[in-house]
Amino acid sequence: MNNKITASILFSFKGQTHTPSIELDLDRQMLAGGRLPDLYPLIARANGYDMYSYEYEMMQAEEIQFSQAEGLVADFITDGRLDIEAFENAWNRQHILNKLQTIASRHLGIDDLEKHPDMQTALLEAYKMGAR
Repeated sequence: MNNKITASILFSFKGQTHTPSIELDLDRQMLAGGRLPDLYPLIARANGYDMYSYEYEMMQAEEIQFSQAEGLVADFITDGRLDIEAFENAWNRQHILNKLQTIASRHLGIDDLEKHPDMQTALLEAYKMGAR
């Protein structure tokens, strides 16, 4: 899929401005847990912040800003804010559709499931029934 993003936080601590950031491979994160993890600890660890410090608490008080988005995730960023829930839902749906496309190609000779919406709907419904 190739969903990448930079997450950063701007905050002040002891009169100094800090801008820790991290580049994230969201596909790897989603494959590992089916959703995005809490990003504050990831940003803190990547930038050498002590997780039990007042500095970390100050960092958590500020909103994470997102930039340099690549892939599907770019559709879910507005003014530097990421709609995480909407991205996770769209990513999971796309992940399932990619699996179904492989099945449709192998067994039905359909190379583009998008051109066969009824078949796509039927396969997606069957997948969801099997997941219950």
